[in-house]
Amino acid sequence: MTSTNEHTDVSGEVEAQFRAIRKTIGEQWSEILSATLLAVVAIGTAWSGYQSAQWGGIQSIKFSRASSLRVESTRASTLGGQLVTIDVILFEGWVDAYVAKNEDLMHFYEGRFRDEFNPAFEAWVATDPVNNPDAPSQPFLMEEYQVASMQEAEQLEEEASALFDEGEQANQTSDDYAFSTVLLATVLFFAGIATRFEWQPIRWVLLAIGIGLLIFGVYNLLSLPIA
Repeated sequence: MTSTNEHTDVSGEVEAQFRAIRKTIGEQWSEILSATLLAVVAIGTAWSGYQSAQWGGIQSIKFSRASSLRVESTRASTLGGQLVTIDVILFEGWVDAYVAKNEDLMHFYEGRFRDEFNPAFEAWVATDPVNNPDAPSQPFLMEEYQVASMQEAEQLEEEASALFDEGEQANQTSDDYAFSTVLLATVLFFAGIATRFEWQPIRWVLLAIGIGLLIFGVYNLLSLPIA
C-alpha cells in the first residue's frame, strides 16, 4: 500500500513538473513572433507619428507662406491698377490735346508719361494709327505695354497657388501617416491578444492577421515621402 502511494506521489510530481515546462515549440515560437511584432509595431508607430507631425508642420508653413504671397500679390495688383489708371488719364489728356492740335500740351503730357508706358506709346505712334485702319486703337493693346507690378502680382499668385498645392499634398501625407499609425495600432491589438489564448489554432490565426496588417502597414510607410 505504501509502495502504491509513493508511486502516486512520484507520478504527481512528474506530472506537475511536466505541466511547468509543457510549452510546445509552437507556443514558444508564437510568443517570440508576438514579441517581434510588438517591437516592430512600437518602432513603426513612433516613426509614423513623428512623420505625421512633421508633415503637419510643413502643411502649416506652406499654407502660411501661400497666404502671405497672396497678400503681396493683392498689394502688387492694386499698385499695378493704380499705375494703369495714371497711364490712362495721361493718355486721354494727350488725345484731347492732339484733337485740339495743341502741341505744347501734347509735349506736356508726353513728358509725364511713365517709363513703362513710353515704349508702348512710341510703338503705337509708329503704327500710324490715324491713317492705318489696322493699327491698334490704343497703346494699351501693344505688346510693349508691360506693367511690372501686374506681372509681379501674377507671379506671386502662381507661387501662392503652387505652395497651397504643396500644403494640401503635405496634409494628405500627414493623413496617410496617421492612417499607418492606426493600422499599426491594430497590429498591436492582435499581437497582444494572441498570447492570451491557450488554443494554438486561434493564437496562430490572430498572429497571421497581425502579420498581414503589419506587412501592409510597413509597405504603406515605405511608400510615403520622408520629411
